[in-house]
Amino acid sequence: MNIKPIRNDEDLALAFKRLETIFQADEGTEEADEMEVLVALVESYENKHYPINAPDPIDAIRFRMEQQGLTPRDLEAYIGSSGRVSEVLNRKRSLSLRMIKRLHDGLRIPYASLMSGETNGVRLD
Repeated sequence: MNIKPIRNDEDLALAFKRLETIFQADEGTEEADEMEVLVALVESYENKHYPINAPDPIDAIRFRMEQQGLTPRDLEAYIGSSGRVSEVLNRKRSLSLRMIKRLHDGLRIPYASLMSGETNGVRLD
């Protein structure tokens, strides 16, 4: 086993190439140990250089709407009147904590998604 740190994308490509050859290694073998170490190195490098941020709250709501075939009218139970739903979806109104809780409880949108983003000034009402 000859493992070295992943310092750049070229090292990353080499790590992936090696992983392709040892990915199905039997547990307890030297190749399985090597695969486990390489996976940890790849994850560390990717998290540092290619982080995946939580989606924008409105994008998260729209994604859930698409997944469940919901219309803006369906959001009234979580956000309020049709005018308020329109304002939220068009980014003219911020989500309140009450809206965030209702969207999380009712549509199972993660809190992290609903509270992420610099443009979402959460109101305490």
